[in-house]
Amino acid sequence: MSVGPAIVGAVDELVERVDAQDRVLEVVGRWEAVRKGWLHRVGSVVCRDGRGRFLVHRRAEHLSRFPGHYELGVGGAAGVGESYEQAAARELGEELGVRATVSLRFTFLNRSGLSPHWMGVCDAVLPELVVPDPGEVAWHGWLTESELRRTLRQWTFTPDSQAVFDRYVTCRTT
Repeated sequence: MSVGPAIVGAVDELVERVDAQDRVLEVVGRWEAVRKGWLHRVGSVVCRDGRGRFLVHRRAEHLSRFPGHYELGVGGAAGVGESYEQAAARELGEELGVRATVSLRFTFLNRSGLSPHWMGVCDAVLPELVVPDPGEVAWHGWLTESELRRTLRQWTFTPDSQAVFDRYVTCRTT
């Protein structure tokens, strides 16, 4: 199945194609990077509340990528000249309608999903009340770590959610 701007009705955004060491090579269209399997950058943020619970959301059914799947992180492709933190903070505002300070925790070469990419995983503490964009988020809820561990095995999550969770917990405890 071809997924691209014609399907989602959006203009192709520009991203930085990067190498295996996360160094910028050139500016390309995101869909070209996905279609050709070129590495690019994605910023994501793991959201927690003041009690340490994790925000989990289910993607809207009409989305072209992983419709109806649950997801741990909120994120998207980093634009040209945009840091992982900037991309994560922008997506946080677009998808959840909140502003928060995000802190980069780690990066990793993610080979799951539609195409390989460098993922910069940030975290942020959010108020319990968020107002997600219904065009992006069909459901959201706050889960304890043990509830999240269980649901990662029971629900259909995006391909990178388990890897993000495992690395996040390891990073947090070191």
